[in-house]
Amino acid sequence: MPGMAQTFANALQETEESRDPEPLVRLFAEDAELRNLAIAHQGIDGARQFWETYLHQFESIRSEFSHLIESEGQAALVWTSDGTMKDGRPISYRGVSVIEFAEGKVRRFETIYDSAAFVRPEAG
Repeated sequence: MPGMAQTFANALQETEESRDPEPLVRLFAEDAELRNLAIAHQGIDGARQFWETYLHQFESIRSEFSHLIESEGQAALVWTSDGTMKDGRPISYRGVSVIEFAEGKVRRFETIYDSAAFVRPEAG
C-alpha cells in the first residue's frame, strides 16, 4: 500500500488529468487546513474550493514529482508543474508541498511555489 505522499501525488495527477478535484478532496479531513501563497481554506468544502481555484487557472497542467519524503504523520513533495494558462501562455514552475496527516486523512496542506512564473511580463 502506498504511503500518503505517493497517494497524494497520484490523486493530484488524476485531478489534473480529469479536471475533477474529487480525487484530492477525498483525502482531506473534515477540519483540514489548506494554504498557499495567496489563499487559505478549511474543511472539505474549503479543500474543494482550493483545488477548483487551482484548476481554474490552467487550460492544462501536469505535475511531476522529483522527491516524495514521508515520516510519521508528515510528508513533503517536491514537484515541477508544466502546462498552459487559460490565456494560452505556457507555464512551468516548481515548488514544495508539505502535508500533515493522521488516520489516512490530510489534516494540513501547505504549498510554496515559484510565484514569479505567474507574473505576465510587460511588453517592452
